[in-house]
Amino acid sequence: MIFPSPTTKIDPRLARGTFVGIEPATATRPAHAKITFPNTSYELHLVPAAPISTPEGKRIIGTIRAKARRIDTVGSGGRYVEPVAGRPRRVQGVVIAAESGEVIVDAGVPIRCTPTDPRQSAEQFQPGQFVSFDVLDGATFSPQG
Repeated sequence: MIFPSPTTKIDPRLARGTFVGIEPATATRPAHAKITFPNTSYELHLVPAAPISTPEGKRIIGTIRAKARRIDTVGSGGRYVEPVAGRPRRVQGVVIAAESGEVIVDAGVPIRCTPTDPRQSAEQFQPGQFVSFDVLDGATFSPQG
């Protein structure tokens, strides 16, 4: 279900969502937090970078970090994270900023990505550029506060 977007302003580099819960680790997968985001159908599965004390069903604000296989500039398409439910595998969106070795991309939710291709650096990307990249396994969520 798509819920309306909150109206209070926050830093555009932070992701605001609803904490669904923690899925325990299995033999093939680490424990991960399930988070939904307003105005989207996304339920992203992200590895918690710090303990999450937010009760299930409540709003949560934090930072999503991912490692990009290679970041490509693209000329058309939309902002998205694939798949809609599960761990992020593909991201496309607009560069918000490039700082501290990370490119911050608005893909419906802000995602900080670190380029892993040795021929690329975050400083090569400018705000307003449209980019697309594959995400390596292990995208994280760091709750704020």
